Amino acid sequence: MTAGSDTNILLDILFDSAEYAEGSTRALHDALSFGPVVVCPIVYAELAAQFPSHEELTAFLQDLTIRLVGFEADSLFAAAGAWRRYTARRGASAQCPECGRSFTVKCPACNRPISWRQHVIPDFLIGAHALVQTEALLSRDRGYYRTYFPDLRLIVPTKA
Repeated sequence: MTAGSDTNILLDILFDSAEYAEGSTRALHDALSFGPVVVCPIVYAELAAQFPSHEELTAFLQDLTIRLVGFEADSLFAAAGAWRRYTARRGASAQCPECGRSFTVKCPACNRPISWRQHVIPDFLIGAHALVQTEALLSRDRGYYRTYFPDLRLIVPTKA
């Protein structure tokens, strides 16, 4: 089984998050026991922002035995479809990345609903890459992925 990893899992490990590092490390090792773990170019780029050099990023990923896998056309098309569904239904509400619940925020001055783009296309590219090119995704963003990629198998680490 090949699993994809979301950026948040790798940042938990990199920064030794008090709340998530242990669970993310365990989830990664469990996934690796069943097969390779990969990252898509978006995760790679988000992670690269935390490293002073390409060599250090390469060493980090090699130490974790994670490799970069590019996008297939089917992944890009699936991302576009999920993005289209998201933009059609987002309205003025935001969505919790943990539980998936939607809520609205109002301007404190005029009480009008504030609409924002809570997700951007890279979020959809990560989900579609995992859906099409792997069998599961390691991520803490279960609410978002379950909403827009209901057929995607998620591996969600536990908190400390």
